Amino acid sequence: MSPPKPLQRPRLICVYNADTGLIEALKHAVHKAVRPETYPCSLCALTYGAVSMRGDWKRFWRSLDADVDFYHRDDFTRDFPALGTGGARQVALPVILVSEAGEEPRVAVSSEELDAMADVDELMARVGERLSHLALALSRVASPA
Repeated sequence: MSPPKPLQRPRLICVYNADTGLIEALKHAVHKAVRPETYPCSLCALTYGAVSMRGDWKRFWRSLDADVDFYHRDDFTRDFPALGTGGARQVALPVILVSEAGEEPRVAVSSEELDAMADVDELMARVGERLSHLALALSRVASPA
């Protein structure tokens, strides 16, 4: 009998509802500052200040027992064509997905949930909660009773 495989860390995939590039970043910074109520990316609004990622958010995701990747809409669509813009299983953006053991990512925090959040503290609590539920489920699979 072979020993059980070690559990892989889950992968969180944070996808912003914005495209890559300096011009896009400038447009989004201005939009977020001038008309925040119409800004289309709640994930960005929660996790970024005027020009850079919030320190509390950065410390939080670095402390997680998970690999965390960040995507913009265009590079997410390139790397995950089925889930990206125009894909067969397109997900609403922004979104935070989770993937375990190389499986197709699934929604961990939906666009609707992100849109309803008041601040980054609520986001960190939700992500922590979802990861703890995942860890519990994985531990049950790894050591069945």
